[in-house]
Parts: sequence; C-alpha cells; structure tokens
Amino acid sequence: MTSEAPLAAISFQAALLDLDGTLLDTIPDLAAAANAMLIELGAVALPEADIATYVGKGTENLVRRCLSDARVALPIDEASVARALAIFGRHYHAVNGRAARLYPGVVEGLAALREQGLKLAVVTNKPTEFTLPLLAHMGLAHWFDAVVCGDTCERKKPDPQPLLHACALLDCPPQRALAVGDSVNDALAARAAGITVLAVPYGYNEGRDIHELDIDGIVFGIDDAAAWAANPRRPRKRAGGHP
Repeated sequence: MTSEAPLAAISFQAALLDLDGTLLDTIPDLAAAANAMLIELGAVALPEADIATYVGKGTENLVRRCLSDARVALPIDEASVARALAIFGRHYHAVNGRAARLYPGVVEGLAALREQGLKLAVVTNKPTEFTLPLLAHMGLAHWFDAVVCGDTCERKKPDPQPLLHACALLDCPPQRALAVGDSVNDALAARAAGITVLAVPYGYNEGRDIHELDIDGIVFGIDDAAAWAANPRRPRKRAGGHP
C-alpha cells in the first residue's frame, strides 16, 4: 500500500533530526554515567549493550530501567529515582561528549539538506542541560535553526508535541517537514504529527527491529536521508516492513 499523496509531490521545507542513535553514537558516555551511578549506589555495573536498549525515552526512563534491572534491583520509589537522577546527571556532565562520535555521513548530510534550502532542527528526548553542550562539543550546533529537547515541551516523543513545536519554531507546516530518527519513539511521534518519517538502521530502537516500524523509508545515514528528501519516490513502508 502506498501513501495517499505521492511522496514525490512533497517539497520539504524542514528536516527534524533525532540526536542519540541518529546523529551521534552516545552510548559509551551514557553507559559510563549509568554504571558510575549504579556503582555509587552500591550496585553492579551493567553491560553497555544492555544499557543501549534502555535509551530512547529520556534520561529519567534510562535511570528507572537501570534501577529496575533484575541484576540491580534497587528501589524505584520517587525519592530513590530523584537521588539516582542527580547522581547520573553529575556523572554524565563529566563525560558528555567524551566518547561520543558522529555517525558516517552526518556532516555531509546536513550540508546537503542545507543546500536544498531546508531548515534544520534537532528534536531529542535528551534534557537541554546535556543536549546543548553536546552539540557544541561535537561541532554541530551551528547547523541547527532550532533545538527541541526532552524538557522543552510538556511531553516527550513518542508524543507528537516536540515535533509540532519544532515545526512552529521553523515556520514549517508539518506536511512539509521530514523527520529522521532511529526508534519507535520517532516513528510514532511523526505519524501522530502527520510528518513524513525516515529511520536509520544503526541506532538504538530499544532492541527492536527497525523493519517493524511504520515509516516512509529506511536510509543508511543523514547523507542518504538528504538524497531521499531530494527525490522521495520510494514507496511508503508500513509496519512489518511491507510497502
């Protein structure tokens, strides 16, 4: 089944890009901070690969999932979570950007999107206090006309509110925006907002197969997303990976 309006007819005005797992591999830093938190709380460290599956719905969700891991089994009442969040934040501030790396094709893709005349925004569930320093540290901040973080709006992805807020900031109708992410949170948020959405296969997606997502296409980097935006003729992919 194809979309009701041919994607080839869309002239995109803006690209809304996820951060963790889409532009940057931040798992080494997130895992280092999470494990430093767990050790300070008297628990065992967790494998980096397992912590990666806890990333995607914001810092508080990451901390809660680490605390509730069967190998950790620390209290997850509100007071305990608040304490753990403060500890995580202290450790993450110390390592934020230290081991993070750009995925291949990011800078080339951002440049290509700019050359097409698109406005650019980061839309992430990461809190502002970590997002802005990370973008600056990685040399990405100057590319973006807007940055929407996990605490910018009342609700985070998978709610559509952050994507719609980014569209408003960029003065772009949702139907003229293109979202690029790596997870079910990005797919659900974009669908609810009426925004065309692409997914990269190298991100986190909470351990799920990217082919399960209801998306308009799979691209292999931001450079590939820019090429897709310039010529969006591929059939829409629906849940289960079937066109």
